[in-house]
Amino acid sequence: MVSRLAAARISDLLTRFPAVAVLGPRQVGKTTLALRLAEESDTKAVYLDLELPSQRAKLSDPELYFRAHEDRLLILDEIQRRPGIFEVLRGVIDDRRRKGRRTGHFLLLGSASIELLQQSSESLAGRIAYSELTPLLAEEVATRQRPHRDRLWLRGGFPDSFLAANDAASVEWREEFIGTYLERDIPLLGPRIPAETLRRFWTMLAHEQGTLLNAASVAGAIGVSGQSVGRYLDLMVDLLLVRRLQPWAKNTGKRLVRSPKVYVRDSGLVHALLGLRDLDAVLGHPVTGGSWEGFIIENLLAAAPPGTQAWFYRTAAGAEIDLVLEIPTQGLWAIEIKRSSAPVLAKGFYLGCDDIKATRRMVVYAGEESYGLGDGVEALSLPDALGALRG
Repeated sequence: MVSRLAAARISDLLTRFPAVAVLGPRQVGKTTLALRLAEESDTKAVYLDLELPSQRAKLSDPELYFRAHEDRLLILDEIQRRPGIFEVLRGVIDDRRRKGRRTGHFLLLGSASIELLQQSSESLAGRIAYSELTPLLAEEVATRQRPHRDRLWLRGGFPDSFLAANDAASVEWREEFIGTYLERDIPLLGPRIPAETLRRFWTMLAHEQGTLLNAASVAGAIGVSGQSVGRYLDLMVDLLLVRRLQPWAKNTGKRLVRSPKVYVRDSGLVHALLGLRDLDAVLGHPVTGGSWEGFIIENLLAAAPPGTQAWFYRTAAGAEIDLVLEIPTQGLWAIEIKRSSAPVLAKGFYLGCDDIKATRRMVVYAGEESYGLGDGVEALSLPDALGALRG
């Protein structure tokens, strides 16, 4: 069983807030982590899976049920299946506070983010904290060894995919995961989108991994309107399956690119959507650079200090930075990402660094050693880059 870095943060939040929401896509390990935390807690826990009708039935009168278990930590899984419950939680939490129990009441697990955040923040303002559980990260799977890192990149970080007996079994799991999301999970959330249309959209995003979103081009390719493309993208972002990285928009006196870059967040899903079954197939495909870039970005953002803001930078004149991080108290970090083991930086990176007045300049590359490239730029291995972000 892989230890999760998020466990310590979630445990800490439970000591400081009445409710903690853990958000992440299905099959990412939320339930396993929650049950492990419950075992380690001094407070006894009750677990309800709200996808099961028998479990939802227990909350036909939620106030009564919560009162009967007021001394327990209540773990409510797939909380988006009972969106109206947040108002009840507020009353229960306030009642328990008056009785002297101020923290650690509810651990809420959810597979969709935006709607859940809106509903919970409106009803539980000041009473709830949030933590995202991503697929497995490089720091969690001993990736100082390059074969492990390449395996994580190839298979992605969903535990059942990464830990599969072999590459073929991993691919089979990911294909089943994609099919289940399209045919069962997304329809349960309400949107009536043909599964085949959404698959083609998801596959197009994988083909265009890390490129500027051209909604008109995508719409023409899959035979829908530009408005529908925006709706599909919002859905995939909401499900924490796709990242929309916004362009730098602060005034630099330059003509800046305005379209976002889009990444399928798990590299293993990128490869499954494109039919790439092993590392040789990935390395021989045009998506290699974009897939590696998305993989590195997900790991860097997970390691970044709280409050960090992320963009990319690109101007019409050719200045370009893959990732710009504004880190509290540390200024702007300009990060270029290269799959090469001997990275060479284009002039556009240096121009971009000057434009935004970057306080630290680095390239994260596929090698094992870290060294200076000159002109204030560091070449860092992924483990060293993650260490720099964690301080």
